[in-house]
Amino acid sequence: QVQLVESGGGLVQSGGSLRLSCAASGSIFRINVMGWYRQAPGKQREFVAVTSSGDSTNYKDSVKGRFTISRDNAKNTMYLQMHSLKPEDTAVYYCYVSAVVADPNHRSLEVWGQGTLVTVSP
Repeated sequence: QVQLVESGGGLVQSGGSLRLSCAASGSIFRINVMGWYRQAPGKQREFVAVTSSGDSTNYKDSVKGRFTISRDNAKNTMYLQMHSLKPEDTAVYYCYVSAVVADPNHRSLEVWGQGTLVTVSP
């Protein structure tokens, strides 16, 4: 009932920039939390950044000052602007949404995107 479509991944040289997007659609009453996680080859998925409905944000220490998370509530879309990318940022980046569904029960859902690959070359 809630779908996420990610875009913006790709190959970039070290020091470069990319912007990821995550668009949510479906029977959405309210989006509470939107965030980004990533999973590097052979590693567990890890938290990157999150923004709540109150526009508060939080970041993984290693991306602070380089990544900026933002959201357009009118479009139910979230962005991750990434600057000064490093080879260690190479991973599949996943969008995460915690939302309330627009049905009579106003159920809560947690949804993950399909992932978008970011590759940073040395």
